[in-house]
Amino acid sequence: MSENKDITVRAKPREGRGKNDARRARRDGMIPVTVYGGEGGTVSALAPARDLAAILRSDTGRNTIFNLEIEGVESGEVMFHDRQIDPLRLRLIHADFRRLVAGEKIEVTVPLHLEGEPIGVREHQGVLEQIVREIDIRCDPRDIPESIDVDVTNLGVHDVLHVSDITRDERIEILTEADMVIATVGIIKEEVVAPPAPVEGEAPAEPEVIGKGKKEEEEGAEE
Repeated sequence: MSENKDITVRAKPREGRGKNDARRARRDGMIPVTVYGGEGGTVSALAPARDLAAILRSDTGRNTIFNLEIEGVESGEVMFHDRQIDPLRLRLIHADFRRLVAGEKIEVTVPLHLEGEPIGVREHQGVLEQIVREIDIRCDPRDIPESIDVDVTNLGVHDVLHVSDITRDERIEILTEADMVIATVGIIKEEVVAPPAPVEGEAPAEPEVIGKGKKEEEEGAEE
């Protein structure tokens, strides 16, 4: 579960709003962030890039609950709601945080993991194909699982696993459509390669004649 691991990120209010201010902040190791939700208004701040990157790299990743302290403004528990990544440097350049409210459920996306080796793979040389790798759920922030694990050991060849087949947890409401296919076991068919077609106007190749023996050659010469 995405429990609070006593992580505290200390930020400061963001004064500038332009792109140049954001660039300067990033050069100084700070990331522009926006905090909203709950009983407070929208707040803009600058948070240490190193701290946010460490949270995203943790086991709970973007679903980690942590304390955000904005100097002279507010303090409270938050989670990542959205983030923007530089496509070239693959670095975080902006983040949105959601304030957490006691007793209020939230919607999040969690990884979907397949467990076990399907019988169709083990006994019939099938291939397991995972179609869906994430699933949307609604629950209390402290009940967010690190992943939804699904047992696929009973899947045979051509069997299909749907979202509706996931074992239910009373604390979690699955929002992804029930009939969506999660995984299936298929068979890879070997492609039959046809012989090359003869070129138009070209005589079919004569069958190769294995060389005659010396005696047969002499008899042929006498005829």
